[in-house]
Amino acid sequence: MSVAAVVLAAGEASRFGAPKQQILLPEVLTRLRVGPADDIVDEIVVVEGAYPLPPCAETSQGGSSCRVVHCPEWRSGPGASLRCGIAALNSSVEAAVVVLADAPDLSPQSVARVLDVWRTEGGVVAASYGGHRGHPLVLGRDLWAEVPDEGLHDRPARLVPCDDLGEPGDVDEPDDLPERFR
Repeated sequence: MSVAAVVLAAGEASRFGAPKQQILLPEVLTRLRVGPADDIVDEIVVVEGAYPLPPCAETSQGGSSCRVVHCPEWRSGPGASLRCGIAALNSSVEAAVVVLADAPDLSPQSVARVLDVWRTEGGVVAASYGGHRGHPLVLGRDLWAEVPDEGLHDRPARLVPCDDLGEPGDVDEPDDLPERFR
């Protein structure tokens, strides 16, 4: 079974005040290309929108094939960006793992964990931290046509506890930026 990662990096980053994707994306891509994530993910598609992003080859090393696709509808919401990303996937891809470009502490093990549950139970499967839904999130091809503009936040999902792996992070404002990026 072929699995792809869709990295959502299309937003305007208005609260951050600058294109945070350009700072954080290399780390997210590296985390998708190490350990169990690299063994699972066959293809990575990064969705750009508000800001142009460098080609994947310039932002990380080795691992899965990677490319950047532009989403002209990015202003419509995260669902529009996700639809752009999944539309660009190879026709052999059966599952998409959705990660955020502003989550620089993504655990490669969390990708493996949510995919394991998806393989046995299907549907929408998301990592959870402290009982709260987070990323990565995985959905099969059978659900790709059902992604609304606002994204999958309100869609029921099977939650997979990933507390032991650490939260992936959520950089919304400059103060949220981990020290290693300053």
